[in-house]
Amino acid sequence: MSVFDLIHKIYFSPTGTTRKVAEAIAKGLKAPASEGSEPVVRSLDLTHRDAAEELLAGETLAVLAAPVYGGHVAPEAVRRMKGIRGSGTPAVVAVVYGNRAFEHAAEELARLAEEQGFRPIAAGAFVGEHSYSTPETPIAAGRPDDRDLAAAEAFGEAVRRKIDRGDLTPVDAARLKDRRTPLLSLLRFARFVLRYRRRQKKHPVRYLPEGDAARCTRCGRCAAVCPVGAIARGDETRTDPARCIRCCACVKGCPVGARTFRTPYAEALARNFTRRKEPVTRL
Repeated sequence: MSVFDLIHKIYFSPTGTTRKVAEAIAKGLKAPASEGSEPVVRSLDLTHRDAAEELLAGETLAVLAAPVYGGHVAPEAVRRMKGIRGSGTPAVVAVVYGNRAFEHAAEELARLAEEQGFRPIAAGAFVGEHSYSTPETPIAAGRPDDRDLAAAEAFGEAVRRKIDRGDLTPVDAARLKDRRTPLLSLLRFARFVLRYRRRQKKHPVRYLPEGDAARCTRCGRCAAVCPVGAIARGDETRTDPARCIRCCACVKGCPVGARTFRTPYAEALARNFTRRKEPVTRL
């Protein structure tokens, strides 16, 4: 029988993909056991705020979920999660990436959880629509879809069964392996990256989301959804380069399509990472 009365769902999710995965995992974890009451789920959304210093103790289970940027846990997610501490608290760690590769992100998130006093007992990597995805350059468009969310919920159920057996064995997140990408795609993308870096070394360009003054209605939606305050209300067509993390929440959240983000990476990613990758998990 489960001994956990409370599930803390903790996530950083500028475009909502990580939130959806965290919710699906929590739904699976919440599934009632053969005996005992259903646990309560509490959400700690760190997308638009720093975490207040908080200790999660008692009969508690945590779900820690974060997006992957460039093969690593998003730095802003790391910074904000450092306000949350456990006390040997069992945790499920989940990373969400844009169908290219999560690299060492799951291991990084598990290590962060351990440093913060949690005990990671399960790890997963799920696919969400890439921040750079557009109708012209689709990269895992529409994901996580129903199939992804069903897999996340089933993962939560599997973790719940592990807990119900009394098994709180720590997981080795380093052994969570990515799905293979065709070699030709990897070689083409590697060639693109090398050429791009050479160009940047000679002629540096900082790519940022841009606002179209002719289309912008000054509704303030982009400023509201930006997780780092890089857009000021009343000046919605400008992006603060010192703050922007290129999550593209402003682009995806603009109701009139007045914001765009044009980067050579989008076309390269869309060309080379079209093959669908499925979630991978480890208990």
